[in-house]
Amino acid sequence: MKLNDLKPAPGAKKNRRRVGRGLGSGHGKTAGRGQKGQSSRSGFSQGAGWEGGRSRLVMRLPKRGFVHHNTDYQIVNLGDLSSFEAGATVNAETLRAVGIVRHADRPIKLLGNGELSVQNLIVEVDAYSRSAVRALQGAGGTVVGDVSEAAPPQAEAQ
Repeated sequence: MKLNDLKPAPGAKKNRRRVGRGLGSGHGKTAGRGQKGQSSRSGFSQGAGWEGGRSRLVMRLPKRGFVHHNTDYQIVNLGDLSSFEAGATVNAETLRAVGIVRHADRPIKLLGNGELSVQNLIVEVDAYSRSAVRALQGAGGTVVGDVSEAAPPQAEAQ
C-alpha cells in the first residue's frame, strides 16, 4: 500500500451544499430557507427552548423546592499543615505559597483529617470543622475568625 493509493471510505466525504447559486443547483433563490418569516432572514438565531415568541415551557411550569447555593470551599486537612514551622501563621497567602491551595482569593475550609505534628500554629481561614478546631487547640494552636459553625451547640442550663 502506498500513500497515493489511500482513499476515504465510500460515503465518508460529502460535498458541501452551495446555496443561493441559481435555480439549476436546486438550492437557488431562497437558498433552502423557505419563503418569508423570521427564519428566512439573515442574522436569525433560534435559542434552545425558543417557541416562536410564546412563553417557553420552562417558564410556564411551576417551580418546586429550593436551590441551595453552597459555598465552594477549597479543602485543607490538618495533616497538610505539617509543612509549616511551630508558631507560624497560616492563612490563604501562605497556603498558596506552599502549594496546598490553588487560589488565595477563594474560601478555604480546614478539616480534621490527618495528624497535626506542629505546635502553636495560628490559623486564619474562612471555615473550620469541629474536629479541626479541637485538634488545633489541643496542640496549642489558635483559631482566628468565625468558629460559631464549628463550635458544638451549647447545652442549655436548667
